[in-house]
Amino acid sequence: MTPAATTAAPAAIRTSFVLGMRCQACGHTLDACATQVCEECFGPLGIAYDDDAIARVLTRQVIESRPRNMWRYEELLPLTRPPSVGAGTGMTPLVKADRLARALGVDELWIKDDGACHPTLSFKDRVVSVAVSKAIELGLDTVACASTGNLANATAAQAAVAGLKCVVFIPDNLEPAKVLGTSIYGAEVIAIRGTYDDVNRICTEIADRYPWGFVNVNLKPFYAEGSKTVGFEIAEQLGWRVPAHTVVPMAGGSLLTKIAESYQQLARFGLLGDAPSSPAHKARVHGAQGAGCAPIVEMVRENREQIRPIKTPATIAKSLAIGNPADGHEARQAISSSGGFAAAATDQEIIAGMRLMAETEGLFVETAGGAAVAALRHLLASGHIGRGDGPIVLCNTGHGLKTQDPLLGVLPAPTSMRPTLANFEAHLRSRR
Repeated sequence: MTPAATTAAPAAIRTSFVLGMRCQACGHTLDACATQVCEECFGPLGIAYDDDAIARVLTRQVIESRPRNMWRYEELLPLTRPPSVGAGTGMTPLVKADRLARALGVDELWIKDDGACHPTLSFKDRVVSVAVSKAIELGLDTVACASTGNLANATAAQAAVAGLKCVVFIPDNLEPAKVLGTSIYGAEVIAIRGTYDDVNRICTEIADRYPWGFVNVNLKPFYAEGSKTVGFEIAEQLGWRVPAHTVVPMAGGSLLTKIAESYQQLARFGLLGDAPSSPAHKARVHGAQGAGCAPIVEMVRENREQIRPIKTPATIAKSLAIGNPADGHEARQAISSSGGFAAAATDQEIIAGMRLMAETEGLFVETAGGAAVAALRHLLASGHIGRGDGPIVLCNTGHGLKTQDPLLGVLPAPTSMRPTLANFEAHLRSRR
């Protein structure tokens, strides 16, 4: 199930390029620590890098000389020591999807398939590799998370590799495959009777009281940086150019925000090529959500600054079912500033997207990937994406084996027959 991955140790970070943390609202700076909120204004914190120092050492040649994993972009990630986990994480396939392109009527289509990410088959392996490595840098012995499934899998697996204690909090209605894929690693799994937002709220309270590293709470500024590697890889795999359009599933909104940021970083450090599609300002990013929980899509459609939370999410794309997304405002801003848009997919459209991806490209994607396919169809129909604009990249965030439940009773049942040639030939005649 897991792709072949390099077993080489992550490249050592020779020099730290991290200056500390900076409030994205008021600009207040502080040393790197386990917190996500500014002590001055309670605004969100991000990582501050020494851009001048990075520009002096980082080139395409340097990146290409390194092992094919996410740490080849080490100067743009927030560690001060070599990473503790994630030697096989990242550099997932960018699949040229010609048959899917023909089915959708577009000229050039690619799938960034993090359903092949090591070790737990979702893009969350990237962000957790950063967060767990940072937890070890900060001297923490327990990591935890609030999760809709994929993050739980990744946190439990990477904690096991690092030898850390792990506690995972999930809504009590998750797909059984995702619960199983967390428990196998020995983590303590706590199912909260409520929505993801209820889970996140209690985790925030626990993080304030206990010295644990919650990867998507008090370690979130570091964790989020791992998502940039999706965008870095897309550009490198396209020959150091950015796509005309990138369609990204949205839950909390951080993945889309960081992919847009990654394109800008590559441009700022002169790492993009000279192809017409290379300038990062031409890289439009578009968001996809399930119609039963689409607060960011609604913000984009209505050109609204504030999130209107969804109290009771109702979508089969449970990995996207966050009613009050923490990075919704930032995702809306990234979409708008890039010239992109957003679309929501019904459950039926999500299933149709999963089936189309499988039947044309042989990729079994999770419900979030089906939502991305369906969103692309909407964006093509509305004219927000032109069929001949240039490279379009669809992001699949996890493997379909994690979200099989929505397909039960939907796909054709196997044909049953007695083991005789006469029965088989009768079956063939019935198909004509």
